[in-house]
Amino acid sequence: MKIIDGYPDYMMESIKLVEQKREKNLKIDVPALTMEGREKVLKAYHPDFMDSTKREVKLGPNKGEMIYNGIVDLLESKSILDTKSVDLTKIHYDVDILIIGGGGAGTVAALFAHEVGGVPKDKILITTKLRHGDANSMMAQGGIQAADRPVDSPTIHYLDIYGGGHFTNKPELAKALAMDAPRIIKWHLDLGVMYDRMENGEFQELSGGGTSRNRMHSAKDYSGMELMRNIRDRARNLEIPVLEFCPIIELLLDDQGIVSGGIAFNMETDEYYVIRSKVTILATGGSGRLHLSNYPTTNHYGATGDGLVMAYHAGANLKDLDTIQIHPTGDAYPEAVVGILSTEKIRGLGAIPLNKDGDPFVFPLEPRDVESAAFIQECKKGKGLVTPTGMPGVWLDSPMIDIIHGKGTIETKLAGEYRKFKRFDIDMTKHPIFVYPTYHYQNGGVEINEKTETALPGLLAAGEVTGGVHGKNRLMGNSLLDYNVFGRRAGLHAAEYIKTRNVGKLSLKHIDDYNKKLDELNIKSDIKAPILLPEYRGKEVLARALDIL
Repeated sequence: MKIIDGYPDYMMESIKLVEQKREKNLKIDVPALTMEGREKVLKAYHPDFMDSTKREVKLGPNKGEMIYNGIVDLLESKSILDTKSVDLTKIHYDVDILIIGGGGAGTVAALFAHEVGGVPKDKILITTKLRHGDANSMMAQGGIQAADRPVDSPTIHYLDIYGGGHFTNKPELAKALAMDAPRIIKWHLDLGVMYDRMENGEFQELSGGGTSRNRMHSAKDYSGMELMRNIRDRARNLEIPVLEFCPIIELLLDDQGIVSGGIAFNMETDEYYVIRSKVTILATGGSGRLHLSNYPTTNHYGATGDGLVMAYHAGANLKDLDTIQIHPTGDAYPEAVVGILSTEKIRGLGAIPLNKDGDPFVFPLEPRDVESAAFIQECKKGKGLVTPTGMPGVWLDSPMIDIIHGKGTIETKLAGEYRKFKRFDIDMTKHPIFVYPTYHYQNGGVEINEKTETALPGLLAAGEVTGGVHGKNRLMGNSLLDYNVFGRRAGLHAAEYIKTRNVGKLSLKHIDDYNKKLDELNIKSDIKAPILLPEYRGKEVLARALDIL
């Protein structure tokens, strides 16, 4: 096998077909699917509709509901915490607000609690599993949605959110997301976020899959990094306390059943810390590193669903965890980047998906779940290629972007993508990139209301750990918006909540009760949860990419 311009020779033969048909394909307007067409391809090819991907939960608030296997595995495992090893009379940190998670939602909550809510910084504590900012918030690429143009409105944005979620979103949460968006953009500008602008100074706003207006604000393809740079720097400059490498592994309740802090585990010293708080904000992110349905993932290393587990142990309700978001354009070649995201902005700028024969087969900007299902369908029909390591995929014809918008557009607007592939001698301005769906986002999570309250008094939640905002599918650009909107709301609500809160005697009895219930139901598991970090040893893990089809 010979490598030519970064690709194996047999893949280059397919690329030649893409190049031969490019001029014709630029003139083809692939129609969007009807609602019936979307439902048909989803039910036939999306893992949400496969019988083998989910099972019933046997205990807890969601007993009897269908949830993805990997998450049920955690919910039906005993706690990682030995409650007898913790002395609850020794309080290591006593704060007003405990924030679990140092990504976007947690940091935004801290800022608004302090700067707007007036909570002293030494009464706020952020705990995070890895470093402050090691989160999906940093890794997001494409941009953030906000309806701030004359041809758009929050109402239209709301309709896109609701339709994109298959009309299963909690309406009040979808409304909050759309209505708060313009003020979030204004806040970002005050922080110093450098959004892309046109020559006349107005925002450059692109389209995303499933949206009816161009409202995607971006910072090249480093949007998440640019937002987090400003948000995290603001928190650091204010010296808001952060405990790094100290994940919370279980929540604490008081004798009234109110969430009153958590048990932190120092991953460097193996010590437990008892943290008492008047209110707790859960902002632990998603579960991409569980590789649900055996998909590769775009997610950061610590995304192991911890918040779902600890909240469920305490009695919180989960919502919409019968669905996951697989992003259509995960990298499928080269092997070193399999699963890493190639931003939807590539399609937003005009690149279209093509099969191995160089033919278009789906409207480029369908909602993510539909687009992904169409990619899977094409590969199952034998119209995709397979890499030397067995990874299936289709082409995304990136050179179209410079043809449509002018030479240099890719290097300017997609600088991160261009450099990523250039490391492997692949020039995406000359040749298409090879993609296949990858696990990207946890659509559901701990159910909240518009104040970010969960079913548990004393526990608020924001960001990807929550359920109800996006329904059964999230649209591009609404995740960065989500953590800002509901991080802000959580911080403001927490600042009010603590004014009337008195904490009672701390307890971990709910953990013992949960473990006892597992024994009564004779539920056995080889793992303990939360698992904190993913396991990447063993044949079944190394062979994951071979089992997708």
